[in-house]
Amino acid sequence: MTNAVYHDTVLFADRVSRVFQMPAGPVVAVRDLTLTITQGEHAAIRGPSGCGKSTLLHMLGCVDTPTSGRLLFDGHDVTTLGDRARSLLRLRQIGFVFQRFFLLPMLTAAENVELPQAEAGVPKAERARRTFELLDYVGLAPRAGHRPSQLSGGEMQRVAIARALANRPRLLLADEPTGELDQTTGEQVAALLDRVNADGTALVIVTHDPALAGRARRILTMRDGRIEHEATQ
Repeated sequence: MTNAVYHDTVLFADRVSRVFQMPAGPVVAVRDLTLTITQGEHAAIRGPSGCGKSTLLHMLGCVDTPTSGRLLFDGHDVTTLGDRARSLLRLRQIGFVFQRFFLLPMLTAAENVELPQAEAGVPKAERARRTFELLDYVGLAPRAGHRPSQLSGGEMQRVAIARALANRPRLLLADEPTGELDQTTGEQVAALLDRVNADGTALVIVTHDPALAGRARRILTMRDGRIEHEATQ
């Protein structure tokens, strides 16, 4: 580790592989890959389509389980956990931001941000305070009562980031977070993600965008399910 902030391992993928059984035969999406994500990390994962980037991100986020190898979160092997325990880990420790936002259309911006807190059992008054704090953090407090259909693409992504931060995760995973945004709006969202990372949340982004990847301190290039090259900056 070259930066003093990298002192605490959040996630350790230990020789993980992911094999999908298909009618034409097994497809190896991730091959015997080892990766450490530390507190304060800002990493970008790049590579051609089909190289395993999203599959790796899903495993890092405990959405998918490795076919082989171990995945340790805070030193605990999460590959041995049951579905409920994994769901609670995702809810409380890992935030997700996606290209297509996935906001619930019938809920307001505030209600979308409040929902994961309610699922985590946060008391109502604390949820309201935290929701306002987060919407203010992403510059959308005046839009709290608006539904997704009343928001621009950039505003929806900022709400999605606020929702991902609702339960103070240690790790934020973003899959093409600027992929559906114009350049100016994408830069605004990228700057917000930089700020989230600077405030202490480990950030891992999958992206085809060289400008977004270039903002990371660590760039991992994947090919054929493996990390082919790693650079720090």
